[in-house]
Parts: sequence; C-alpha cells; structure tokens
Amino acid sequence: MHGADTKSTAESNKAIIQASFDRWRAGTGGPFELLAETADWTITGNSVVARKYPTRAEFMDIVIKPFNARMTKPLVPTMRSLYSDGDTVIALFDAEALCLDGKPYRNTYAWFMKMQDGKMVSVTAFFDSVAFDDLWKRVVPRSSS
Repeated sequence: MHGADTKSTAESNKAIIQASFDRWRAGTGGPFELLAETADWTITGNSVVARKYPTRAEFMDIVIKPFNARMTKPLVPTMRSLYSDGDTVIALFDAEALCLDGKPYRNTYAWFMKMQDGKMVSVTAFFDSVAFDDLWKRVVPRSSS
C-alpha cells in the first residue's frame, strides 16, 4: 500500500503545482501562494540573488517584490514539463515579461519543490543568472509607495 500512497501523493502534489502555474499564467494567482511561511528557497549559482532564503517573507521581500517592481506586468510562465516523485515536484518552464525600460525579460527556470500538506516547504531554483543579473542591474524598480 505504501507504493500506492506515494503515487497518489506525487500525483496530488503535481496537480497542485500545475493548478498554481495555470493561475499564474492567467494572472489570477501563482505558486508563491503555496509557499509555507517557514519555507526555505535556495537560488543556485552565482546570481546577485543566489543564496538560501530561510523564510517565505525574506524571499518575497528580497527577490520577488523587487523583481516584480521592475516589470510593467507580471511574469508569464509557459510550462515545458512537470514531474513528480513522492513529495517532490520539478517544474521546467520558460517565463517572460516586459521590463520598465521597454525591453523583454526572458528566462528558463527549473524549480525543485518539496511539498508537505499541499504547501511548498523547500524549493531549489535554477535559472540563467546572466539574464537575471542583467535585468536586476539594468532596471530600477518602481518605488513601493
């Protein structure tokens, strides 16, 4: 029975992530809503934002809010593939948006999301750090007022 439970958990987790990406693409929500308050998010590599963020709030405040403040509209993802194995879901996707300076931002991401009770509790993210860093250094974020 354990194998069947693992399979149903994997499929359930995959469906939860797929639905969140569908909402993200439609502009009605997204995967960050699934982040547990105590979730850690690790950005790999050598980007200006690469490190481990120990909480949802820290990750959102340091990376996501300033990222979104550089865009004219929210990032739009296009799923390439979605995999699940037990409590881990892996999303490979492209995403793009128009920056405040009128230039497009495009990147390809791979997120490894550990799930627990329908929430992401640990994420490791891979992306093209050259494209990200160019955006981060080139575009001044809107003020949050």
